Amino acid sequence: MNRSDWNIKKRVRSFGYAFCGIADLFSQPNACIHAAVTCIVLICGWWCDISVTEWCLVILCIGGVLMAEGFNTAIEYLADKITKDHDPLVGMAKDVAAGAVLILVFAAVAVGLLIFLPKFVDKFQLLCGGM
Repeated sequence: MNRSDWNIKKRVRSFGYAFCGIADLFSQPNACIHAAVTCIVLICGWWCDISVTEWCLVILCIGGVLMAEGFNTAIEYLADKITKDHDPLVGMAKDVAAGAVLILVFAAVAVGLLIFLPKFVDKFQLLCGGM
């Protein structure tokens, strides 16, 4: 990169484009579902008083899923720009991108179960009189 290519106005503008991209991402139905689940998970983390390490894992899972959804959305936009007609390869590209999001969601759910399930069991036992 040239020294003349780097200036504060360009850097600020690039952040603006990124924030516009984030706003667009959350206009997508699946990203809205991920955002709603994120809110539930954050509330559960607070309620269960999870450790710093557990917070780190939860935050990485949330960020990973949202990032994957962003890549999926970008691939869909590019694919739709290429053709609106049915094209088997374009369809496969979209399916693989969506499948990648789903794989990460499954992994995030597994992490969530490992962190939250024992805590929910403990809280339930306390509520039921320490069975």
